Amino acid sequence: MTDPAQHPARAAVIGAGFGGLALAIRLQSAGIATTVIEARDKPGGRAYVWNRDGFTFDAGPTVVTDPDCLAQLWRLTDHDMADDVELMPVMPFYRLQWDDGTTFDYSNDAAKLAAEIDRLNPEDVAGYAEFSAYSEGVYKEGYLKLGHVPFLSFSAMIKAAPSLAKYQAWRSVYSMVSRFVKNPKLREALSFHTLLVGGNPMTTSAIYALIHKLEKDGGVWWAKGGTNRLIAGMVKHFERLGGTVRLGDPVSRIETVGNRATGVTCNSGWSEKFDAVATNADLMHSYRDLLSANRRGPAMAKSLAKKRWSPSLFVVHFGVEGAWPGIPHHMILFGPRYKGLLDDIYKSGVLPRDFSIYLHHPTVTDPSMAPEGMSTFYALVPVAHMGKLSVDWDVVGPQLEKRVLDEVGRRLIPDIHSRIVTKFHYTPADFGTDLAAHMGSAFSLEPILTQSAWFRAHNRDDEIGNLYFVGAGTHPGAGIPGVVGSARATARLMIADLAKG
Repeated sequence: MTDPAQHPARAAVIGAGFGGLALAIRLQSAGIATTVIEARDKPGGRAYVWNRDGFTFDAGPTVVTDPDCLAQLWRLTDHDMADDVELMPVMPFYRLQWDDGTTFDYSNDAAKLAAEIDRLNPEDVAGYAEFSAYSEGVYKEGYLKLGHVPFLSFSAMIKAAPSLAKYQAWRSVYSMVSRFVKNPKLREALSFHTLLVGGNPMTTSAIYALIHKLEKDGGVWWAKGGTNRLIAGMVKHFERLGGTVRLGDPVSRIETVGNRATGVTCNSGWSEKFDAVATNADLMHSYRDLLSANRRGPAMAKSLAKKRWSPSLFVVHFGVEGAWPGIPHHMILFGPRYKGLLDDIYKSGVLPRDFSIYLHHPTVTDPSMAPEGMSTFYALVPVAHMGKLSVDWDVVGPQLEKRVLDEVGRRLIPDIHSRIVTKFHYTPADFGTDLAAHMGSAFSLEPILTQSAWFRAHNRDDEIGNLYFVGAGTHPGAGIPGVVGSARATARLMIADLAKG
């Protein structure tokens, strides 16, 4: 047998997002010579970063939960994440504000949270305790037991079914929340989290209620300097282990011979052979474009085209004069509608006149994100993907930007337009162009029950035995803990498969 120390297995990971980097670190830690190939000029994928006029603008995500799933990547080789990344606690986790001026601070401070619930509806304090117990149960079953286990066969799904059935996984998060609490605003407060992973609270499996337990136990954190510094820390650690990162050269083709991947070719003409290939790129792009020369590519692309894809996002990044200590790190500015607005986004595909805004204000936690005496913000609005909402974003973008800023001004910063130092917006079309995201989807496949676990893209392709997937399109799904969990599942397969030779 060949000595692996002299001739280590070689793996390529396409895409330097959270999932791709987490997978690359696990592979490199296991002695597999790994190369990460990133299309853009910077690593991060959806966690990209812009530096403009002294302001740091993270593309997102902005919420770091379960930091231990990240710290594990360093501990694999007896390193400490704290040497490369400084995490700062965020409190409250979110402030929710409704159109009538009602506010609700959500955190894991039991006494303060109980007081907030009591203020909305005293009768729901006991109901929340029951919901919290339910969340703990689905967290143990859906996250701790299944969140990093690859579902490669339907039989594996069947084995997990009793546990999922016990927690009524077929019900929606909103439906389950409504079993426990009665106040309409509290129902929104306890169900909106699925939107952060691309799911409609009205249709996403109740298993996603585990997010509450995840936040309760692990807290909500911020990486000092921005989410981009967490990405930079991951790259630094990967390269410390001997890994290679290739930036600014999109992969144009995954090379195959029969049912084996043999390597990759990039737009520049650079081509390399590898023993295994993993892709953190968009799921549809990976099959339809990168595997177009193999019959598996078009066949899977045809199947994926029939799936339900998550919505996109419209994001306004802006830097303003002044400090705003009264505006917390994360806010949800609910509009006048909840279910109706969700129907517009997920079903009808229209651009509504009203909207809810996810407002990110990192400088209240970390002033380094803006020049002295100034503040960095982004205002995010979920919108239908381009398969449902066909508009010219070059025209609509500036109009929607003004409407979003007007609303932030109406509710929080009255003279916002005169205070803005710099601004720009990011549209579904940008997701499509910059990230090759199918129809501009921001979260890949929609996280409904029939597109979860075995029904989601498998961590290892069923026909091309050394082609693997990692990221939002695979099990368990979107969000930092989700894609890092997918990396753990995929790494387990790759390390075992490569050890067999």
